[in-house]
Amino acid sequence: MNSDLMLVIGLVIGVLAIPALLNAWTEGRTPRAAAIMVMIAIGLVVAAARLHPGGYALADVPDVFFRVLGRLIN
Repeated sequence: MNSDLMLVIGLVIGVLAIPALLNAWTEGRTPRAAAIMVMIAIGLVVAAARLHPGGYALADVPDVFFRVLGRLIN
């Protein structure tokens, strides 16, 4: 798995964890699944940043998303 794909998957999982966190908080439950999702997302994003030469800048993220999406479509 290359670093671009790891970054995109990590960011998507991180975004999907937000509703799970809010749902658990509003229902008064412990957000176990959401916490695991956040840990996985952080791990993937950190691993992607370490594997990519020079790391990622915030301005690079949209280009990375479209590059990965282009690879999936073609």
